[in-house]
Amino acid sequence: MKKFIAFPYRLSGMGRTATVNEADHIRQLMEQVLFTMPGERINRPDFGSNLMQMVFAPLSDELATANQFLLQAALQKWLGELIIIEQVQITFIEERLSITVQYQLRHNQKRQIETFVQP
Repeated sequence: MKKFIAFPYRLSGMGRTATVNEADHIRQLMEQVLFTMPGERINRPDFGSNLMQMVFAPLSDELATANQFLLQAALQKWLGELIIIEQVQITFIEERLSITVQYQLRHNQKRQIETFVQP
């Protein structure tokens, strides 16, 4: 089983670099794309999405729909070699923003669903 370096970087209980399996690695990559604002990375100024701006925007179904397409495009752009994005769904639960991503792994076509919640 292939292991990947954990994000954020940390040490394991044995004092070595912590590793994760492929499913956790893909989830961590998705988190990086979703929660990184364009311009935050020096050598990749267009990396990320504008999701964090949405947290402060007025809540509306129209805004959520528009951002679903933007998030799907960002995920496909940065992770398209690893996954096929099938659906991105944004919902508001009280003051929380919930993003559910349905995707397939390219190498074995296994379907996955991940949910990210931002307070």
